[in-house]
Amino acid sequence: MTPFSTHRKPGQDGSVKITPASAGWTYLWFGAMTLNDASYAGDSGENELALVPQQGRLSVHLNGETHDLSRRGVFEELPTVMYLPPHTSYTVSGSGTFAQGGAPASGKYPARIIRPGAIRVELRGGANASRQVSHLLGPDQLAERLLVYEVYTPSGHWSGWPPHRHDGQLGSLYIEETYHYRIQPPSGWAIHRNYSPEDGYDEALIARDGDLILSPRGYHPVAAAPGSNVYYLNFMAGEAVAQARSTPPTDEPEWAWMRQDWGGRALALPIGGTTAED
Repeated sequence: MTPFSTHRKPGQDGSVKITPASAGWTYLWFGAMTLNDASYAGDSGENELALVPQQGRLSVHLNGETHDLSRRGVFEELPTVMYLPPHTSYTVSGSGTFAQGGAPASGKYPARIIRPGAIRVELRGGANASRQVSHLLGPDQLAERLLVYEVYTPSGHWSGWPPHRHDGQLGSLYIEETYHYRIQPPSGWAIHRNYSPEDGYDEALIARDGDLILSPRGYHPVAAAPGSNVYYLNFMAGEAVAQARSTPPTDEPEWAWMRQDWGGRALALPIGGTTAED
């Protein structure tokens, strides 16, 4: 088992946060909070930073300019994302929920806005493993260490499939990752599994709206319960820098074949007997 808790529940105000120290890793920090006609003042410190609005009327002020980050909701539209280099002071104001995360950087790239039209949307998988991945800060976009994605998994579907890893094992690069969940309806849920067969680490977690789950090592697939549409925001950072951020993870060998057969050799029903009429 990992000595640090991988499942963080939001506070009464909806806030949740981890630092490298509290997560038990090296690079990545993450936080989400809700403002109610209020302001949050921050500084990126030694990190490059990405701000991702999830819902509400929000704006960010920096360098004497104000930028609109308003968003109807994660299930309604893509976000306007703010990228900040190290040593940048900023203020987020308004009413709504936003997330932010960062990782150490040298300051190679300037602050910029990434608008919805510049976000590449990818449909991955197939059959009941089909999902959408929105590249908020993908490897094709300028950043030093950060990677940021929004993933949509429809009711009854799986994502993160085939199971894959990026923990420095089996030829993979070491990259830390957080999952911030939003679920429609809010009473819905998903199953998030972290496991590493080599050392016996295995946990299955129930993810609910607002939860933060860490992937400390091993494989980490997600399943959306029937009737639950699942969104999660991934922040990732590790030893991959610049173009190396495009290095693919390593699939679990037992399941890699499914990239050629997303149907999964599903059974044809019924098996024997007679079919009842509705």
